Amino acid sequence: MATRRSLLAAGLALPALRSAGAQEVFPSRPVTLVIPWAAGGSTDTLGRLLAQTMAVDLGQPVVVENRGGASGTVGHGHVARARPDGYTFLLGTNSTYAIAPHLMRSLPYDNRAAFTGLSLVARSAQALCVHPSVPVNSVAELIAYAKSKPGEVTFSSAGIGASSHLATELLQAKAGIRLLHVPYRGGGPSAQGLLAGEVAMSFVDLVTALPFRPTGQLKLLGVSTAERSQLASDVPTLAEAGVPGFASSTDVIMLLPAGTPAPIVTRLSASLQKALADAETRRKIIGLGIEPIGSTPAELDRYWTEELAKWGEIIRSQNISLG
Repeated sequence: MATRRSLLAAGLALPALRSAGAQEVFPSRPVTLVIPWAAGGSTDTLGRLLAQTMAVDLGQPVVVENRGGASGTVGHGHVARARPDGYTFLLGTNSTYAIAPHLMRSLPYDNRAAFTGLSLVARSAQALCVHPSVPVNSVAELIAYAKSKPGEVTFSSAGIGASSHLATELLQAKAGIRLLHVPYRGGGPSAQGLLAGEVAMSFVDLVTALPFRPTGQLKLLGVSTAERSQLASDVPTLAEAGVPGFASSTDVIMLLPAGTPAPIVTRLSASLQKALADAETRRKIIGLGIEPIGSTPAELDRYWTEELAKWGEIIRSQNISLG
């Protein structure tokens, strides 16, 4: 009865929230949020924070289920095959929904047709970092240094197709330089390789890189996003530092299986926006070095189209493949 009264108070029509093929008001049982990455990373932590806050609003537990593998496509495939009743939804990153379709010969789902978008959720900046042994102190000096040693300056990434890899490919395309890629198995090993001096440079998650700045273990030359980060407001964006038009980040979105009834999409979208606006949840998300965003499903659709086109062009022009 409490759930029914709260829905009526919010002005939501109860019949419109009945889940597909059932007569109960949505949600009448636990909801599952699939995260297509292993537990413990920043995306996983973000998902768990949102799940906790949304559960209060929905009046049902939001259970987090990690389904990692194949650059996130295992989890995406699972949700694409789920019943479109609102009880299974997905937290995805652009390495899967915008990059993987251009790198993989075939996906076990249709990247656009298999999903209904809920919202652009959050954005995480990366820092362009160099090892202290590299004789540069700015983006302009790094570009000049790379031009003097074409194909010799090494960079690490979390793997082929990862956001750290594609950010560097975007830098090469816009700055007219040629670097040597050294892929690692994940963001942690990639950052460790840079700290150990195994490579000269890398795009590292800003929140990961910041503790190594005052110790001199890394030089932070610029942030990858279009605007400066609140976490390091004195560090210029790459666009400000001499690479006009550069913008790259790890962007998180929330998706449902295609065919989910519109009233349920509206209910979940409203719950997510409420979670993103919650002061304590926002404080914790920002503490992860992640910027909460939020959007309408229509705004997400436009953004998704733009991201697919942007990274598809970079992948084609730089002749990137999974091998």
